[in-house]
Amino acid sequence: MPIHKILIVDDSRTELVHLGAILRNAGYEVDTAQDAVQAQARLEQSVPDLVLMDVVMPGKNGFQLTRSITHDPRFAHVPVILCTSKNQETDRVWGLRQGARDYIVKPVQQEDLLSKIQALE
Repeated sequence: MPIHKILIVDDSRTELVHLGAILRNAGYEVDTAQDAVQAQARLEQSVPDLVLMDVVMPGKNGFQLTRSITHDPRFAHVPVILCTSKNQETDRVWGLRQGARDYIVKPVQQEDLLSKIQALE
């Protein structure tokens, strides 16, 4: 499935700007949310082709939100890539068990991010 629209979920405004710039420069349409509540609202409005998800956020964390998205029949087809500062192997394994399709550690390198996205297309 071609990926055109990406939802970035991250509580850091700096990360939203940084990741958004990388993705827009690569030709993707980008939407953003700063927490799980905003992310759920964005999903209800318009289903993206991919979700780029932070893990450490206030309220529902990225692991919990990933599980919610991937177990909801309306959104289960939308791949999630976790994008986090949590760099332990146990975090990666747990994230994949929650339904994430891939895992990338911050600080994000443009080439790594784009190659992970392209691998899902």
